Amino acid sequence: MVSKRFTEEFKLEAIKQITERHFPVAEVSARLGVSTHSLYAWVKKYSQPEPVRMASDDQQATIKRLQSELKRITEERDILKKAAAYFARESQ
Repeated sequence: MVSKRFTEEFKLEAIKQITERHFPVAEVSARLGVSTHSLYAWVKKYSQPEPVRMASDDQQATIKRLQSELKRITEERDILKKAAAYFARESQ
């Protein structure tokens, strides 16, 4: 399944249909081609004050960056372990 990226403007318009116009989530989901799960997540996210939302976005970006860095460092460590084992065998 291909993941779609939606603009913030699109998300806000979808949320308005649910919160201000009181359309059912299932109806908005079907009409816009967005999962109900995504719509509920957007409503939850955008119901928070902007400073809280921005801090949460910053935290998520930091977590992603750190996970990527951890993966790279773990791969480097594994390569070094294999190299050390190889050279230890060669020197015997």
